[in-house]
Amino acid sequence: MKGAVNQKRLMVIGLDCLPPDLVFNKLDLPHLRRLMKSGVYGELRSTIPPITVPAWISMTTGKDPGELGLYGFRNRKEGGYGWFIANSQDVKESTLWDVLGKNGKNVIVSGVPLTYPPKPVNGCLISDFMTPSASSSFTYPAALKEEVLQLEPDYSFDVKEFRTEDRERVLRQIYAMTEQHFRVSKHLLAKYPWDFFMMVEIGPDRLHHAFWKYQDPLHRSYAAGSPFENAVRDYYIYLDKKVGELLEIAGNDTSILVVSDHGAQRMDGGVAINEWLIQQGYLVLKKTPGKVIPLEDAEVDWKKTKVWGAGGYYARLFVNVRGREAEGIVSNDEVEPLLSEISRKLIELKDPQGNRMSNTVYRPREIYKNVTGSAPDLIVYLGNLLWRSIGSVGHNSVFVSDNDIGPDDANHAPDGIFILREPQGLWGDAKGYIGRKKIYDIVPLVCRMMNIPWTV
Repeated sequence: MKGAVNQKRLMVIGLDCLPPDLVFNKLDLPHLRRLMKSGVYGELRSTIPPITVPAWISMTTGKDPGELGLYGFRNRKEGGYGWFIANSQDVKESTLWDVLGKNGKNVIVSGVPLTYPPKPVNGCLISDFMTPSASSSFTYPAALKEEVLQLEPDYSFDVKEFRTEDRERVLRQIYAMTEQHFRVSKHLLAKYPWDFFMMVEIGPDRLHHAFWKYQDPLHRSYAAGSPFENAVRDYYIYLDKKVGELLEIAGNDTSILVVSDHGAQRMDGGVAINEWLIQQGYLVLKKTPGKVIPLEDAEVDWKKTKVWGAGGYYARLFVNVRGREAEGIVSNDEVEPLLSEISRKLIELKDPQGNRMSNTVYRPREIYKNVTGSAPDLIVYLGNLLWRSIGSVGHNSVFVSDNDIGPDDANHAPDGIFILREPQGLWGDAKGYIGRKKIYDIVPLVCRMMNIPWTV
């Protein structure tokens, strides 16, 4: 934890999944409001796709998902049909705290996604919500673990099984986890020298998935008067107070950046993407399952399958290419016509009421600077991300009402937020709302603030 303390300090408070409308318009959040009035703020356009992994690591490396080779929590193993879960070892690019540390800055990093397992930093680090448990090695330096556990013996990285009907238990765990995270962060800020501090709180994301329908009259399952009607509002008020506690520690001379990786919105239902592919003749099963099962557990006839898909907040489609996949059958000459055909059909897809869904289809090579890893051949936003992709099979229907991995009220939205208080006026005399920025703007912004070079 060596390095000269610079008078220029930056505190980054990451709040996962905060949507602009709640923060900027609907809720009374005095500490965030004060930052907005004294600084600048706006929407922060997320990555394609707008999900926690890869959004946070794109924000902190300046690299897009294609350059990172990370397209979600799960990523396809090259050449096969299986998956791996991304972690810090899969991040080959330098992060902000890496570069800051090399430039002599002391850093404190806590809970930023894709920091497990922990790597060395010039300062201290607590890993993210994907850490298996507190029995894992989750800090750098390693000795910091015991310090954290002395402060919070039951330190929690995430809410267990937040997709459940037991909403009361989820709400208790969200508050308990958030309290732990902020208490530990305040401890680190008080004890260790720092020039750059960054924490990410995953609580808002878990809250939205479990409680969005109770506060959104447009949600298909909204019912006024629920005991959870104010769950989102009350947690935001609590979260704003926690932010205020960090601001008090930071003081008026510290630059403050509040960011979210993406937004949130209601979920209208699910599109069973592999059921659709089966109906269209692109995916063939040897045997129709008698119940809903993951595609990985189904008997796929790869010798007859041209395309298969994956579930999640967005749909990923893969072509079974000869020479690329282990049992590929589609020739290279057939790939482009096939993708064009499927794209057209998805764009024309109608919902159960007969209305066109407003689906958007992306080609990775057209939206990323470079494409590495096993990228999807097509990225599909279903109904402007109001519909989730359902990867399992056995539904006997393309449209389903619920998530296949547990109850879920919300899907992700492309815009998160940023709020910047910069004492030295990085944007001159600008104050208040300054419009939408991109998640890739954060790296050059921080570098300018900290007076360090960065080449993206």
